[in-house]
Amino acid sequence: MSEETRKATVNRLRRIEGQVRGLAQMVEDERYCIDILHQIQAVKSALGKVESAVLKDHAACCVAEAIHSGDMSEQQQKFSELIELFEKVKR
Repeated sequence: MSEETRKATVNRLRRIEGQVRGLAQMVEDERYCIDILHQIQAVKSALGKVESAVLKDHAACCVAEAIHSGDMSEQQQKFSELIELFEKVKR
């Protein structure tokens, strides 16, 4: 992972961590369910953005390196990893 992507990812995850703590507080405070659900959606969206950034970085670095290496075994491994990941998403 590039240094810039790593730092941005860690920062995003720390913000999400704060959002999740806020959600726990909302539940403890017995806040209105719809308000809690809105915050849950915000956390899910934020995690989705982190996931996309990591996936893009993986494709740009790890997968691209495997392609450029010419090593068919490494290329198949990277492709298989992506297929497995997408299969988990479908479940």
